Amino acid sequence: MTAPSSPTPVSLPDSPIVIVTGMSGAGRTTTANVLEDLGWIVVDNLPPQMLSGLAALRDQAIARNPEAALRRVAVVVDVRSRLWFTHLAAAIDGMKAHGEHPSVVFLDATDETLVRRFESVRRPHPLQGDGRLLDGIQQERTMLVDLRSGADVVIDSSGLNVHQLSAKVNSLFSGDRTAQLRIAVMSFGFKYGLPLDADIVLDMRFLPNPHWIPELRPLTGRDERVSGYVMAQQGAPEFLDRADALLGTMVAGYVREGRRYVTVAVGCTGGKHRSVAMAEALADRLDRALVDTFVVHRDLGRE
Repeated sequence: MTAPSSPTPVSLPDSPIVIVTGMSGAGRTTTANVLEDLGWIVVDNLPPQMLSGLAALRDQAIARNPEAALRRVAVVVDVRSRLWFTHLAAAIDGMKAHGEHPSVVFLDATDETLVRRFESVRRPHPLQGDGRLLDGIQQERTMLVDLRSGADVVIDSSGLNVHQLSAKVNSLFSGDRTAQLRIAVMSFGFKYGLPLDADIVLDMRFLPNPHWIPELRPLTGRDERVSGYVMAQQGAPEFLDRADALLGTMVAGYVREGRRYVTVAVGCTGGKHRSVAMAEALADRLDRALVDTFVVHRDLGRE
């Protein structure tokens, strides 16, 4: 029996409807604000049962006025809708059964980050009730585990400030629409933790650390002196060649399987020198016809 073909990938900017969801405090509001700035119609805190009605309303409006900017609709759906939220998976399946193919963007962050953010604004978690803040966060994470695993793209905002998260969301939604796959190449520091949204992790700690060279220490991997030093080390060019070849093979497979977004995390100790230089070099190699690549330096500037 022949296996069913995978659906043709659709870029986020061309998705008929985008559902923004994820952990409370992880950046859903920031994501919604970016989409509004890009011209999307954004509906916040919509009960999942109303998704199909919203899609129908959009189609009716477009039929009456084809030139109107009504084709890009985003919906923020989360646990603020309480028991209604439990119907989200069924609502998405129902839309797919009727030929609608929404894209799901999931915002995530570590428990530590979420606790810090809630404490800074002095607001309770929507599921906290009479328990601890962490109790509400853990309950929400349990509720969302299946939704996260089925999301089209997961964004880890743990190490990102509002401006960095906005830039990442903007890159996702305003990229090359002709590309079949979007790859985020992210540099990070292991001492700050692994990125939650990493699909592939590459470790640069086998290379000498420019941190121990006084004239290179204050610079970053974006500086030509640092990148030149990193790429001149034994094993660095070979690693870049092999990583490029491996990802080239995986890209073809991702496209065949209908994957649309992949995060390649490149790490070193502090996320300042080696990982930044290698991420930039790797992104340059991956900029091909099938791939739209952008770079995110998660921990640059934290030291």
